[in-house]
Amino acid sequence: MNDCFNLEGRVALITGGNGGIGLGMAEGLASAGARVMIAARDELKSRAALDRLQAAGGGPHGALVIDVSSKTSVEQALGQTVERLGRLDILITNAGTNIRKAPEQYSLEEWSEVLDINLRGTFLCAQAAYPHLCRAGGGKIITIGSMTSLFGASFAAPYSASKGGTVQLSKALASAWAKDNIQVNCVLPGWIDTELTARAKQQVTGLHERVQARTPQGRWGQPQDLAGVAVFLSSRASDFITGVAIPVDGGYSAQA
Repeated sequence: MNDCFNLEGRVALITGGNGGIGLGMAEGLASAGARVMIAARDELKSRAALDRLQAAGGGPHGALVIDVSSKTSVEQALGQTVERLGRLDILITNAGTNIRKAPEQYSLEEWSEVLDINLRGTFLCAQAAYPHLCRAGGGKIITIGSMTSLFGASFAAPYSASKGGTVQLSKALASAWAKDNIQVNCVLPGWIDTELTARAKQQVTGLHERVQARTPQGRWGQPQDLAGVAVFLSSRASDFITGVAIPVDGGYSAQA
């Protein structure tokens, strides 16, 4: 069974992999033996993340700069990953953003910013990865949705729309690319304690207490809570699983 989860010889590209959920997933893949390329905007933060990956195992690992809303930047990042690490087997489209306001307060530019990074970025990365995964004989794509893929958040209309779209995009890609031995699945993180959610706690009164009260496990998630599902969906253990959305939320979404 251990061999089912072994990622030695596999190469993964993780957008937004230098912090939060992305880094938690990256460390999980590295500990399973994968070589990981972090693709993010902050070079200094990525260098610090590389030190943590080296400690986790696997490797050699790398980092590069990416703008997931730019087709040119995405294609260059995928090409550099294959050039530097030799192949591509796993793509995790984790880069994302959020702007929290009442729906009537968003400008069109704010709406577009969230959709361009969260949904357009996921599509561009998957589309650019497709030929590389085909050359490798197949592979895994893990997209990142949210609990707001299942229900709305009054203070995050564009984010909710983008994450709901990510689930449906993932199902479409899974259906289209199954013939190429590419499995596409979506992870729906719950309330995870990261830099992004730290801002949410400041902006939304009572959020911390409400999350703890609703979550059956009685706590906020940690980035490392995403490591296991990332390894599972990247490994041979999930070869007959595609087109699904998996909540990782301590039971939050199971509550009525």
